Amino acid sequence: MLDLRQKCMSRLLVIVCGFTMACASEPVPSTTPLPQTLPATEDTAPAVLEASPRHGEWVAVELPGSDMPVKTWVVYPERSGKAPIVLVIHEIYGLTEWVRAVADQFAAEGFIAVAPDLLSGRGPNGGGTDAFGSRDEAVKAILALEHNERTRRLDAVRAYALDIPAGSGRIGSVGFCWGGMASFAYAVDQPDLHAAVVYYGTSPADATDFDRIKAPVLGLYGEDDERVNATISPAENAMAALGQSYESVIFPGAGHGFLRAQAEREGANLRAAEQGWMHTLTFFREHLEH
Repeated sequence: MLDLRQKCMSRLLVIVCGFTMACASEPVPSTTPLPQTLPATEDTAPAVLEASPRHGEWVAVELPGSDMPVKTWVVYPERSGKAPIVLVIHEIYGLTEWVRAVADQFAAEGFIAVAPDLLSGRGPNGGGTDAFGSRDEAVKAILALEHNERTRRLDAVRAYALDIPAGSGRIGSVGFCWGGMASFAYAVDQPDLHAAVVYYGTSPADATDFDRIKAPVLGLYGEDDERVNATISPAENAMAALGQSYESVIFPGAGHGFLRAQAEREGANLRAAEQGWMHTLTFFREHLEH
């Protein structure tokens, strides 16, 4: 993988092993304008949700083999015609107001956004994320969620989403941090996924997993996040060898969690959020809008 700190001195796209490595400082193509509004930050999420004109609702998604449904936040766009669907996978903190606000912004951009609480039924008294007394407790519960159980819950929510009458039948996944890892892993587990976006999440560790991926994958990473970034090159090599589509973009100076923490790192996180969100919308429109 090339060092983007050197390559971003130019305004060119660098093609490496068949993958586009985009510099965050490159100009945005005139045919793909920057979005008018970014998703909320962690601090602004409550106000954004309160002011949203879009229809959002809680639904209880039946989980086969269980009497405990997956509590899921669904937000609808205001558009004519059927809409593509985005499965929004939360961070390691669970389904927070910030994740719900990100789902709302996807709806503002024309997608049906479906955000499950993967901690449903695993909290105190059978609750979900909001039943935990602290972030640390939610994190501990997330780390105890086994891979197969996570996939089972995502499959149930995906099946629900594909039955939404206003949906087009095309669905992609996006996740953040732990959810970014889960989005990449879900592309391995669900061959009928149409696209996957990974925000600063680790790539699959097992090289044999990549040959199960059918969906194109977009990965968005902060430069100062080596724990995650060390897993990019193995994924690039494996996907290239298989002829699979994997585009990785590293944003100079940005850290982990840049979409939620846009005000940090002296503007680097904000620039990463702006460019990353544009890449996300362009990618989903390319792969889900047909």
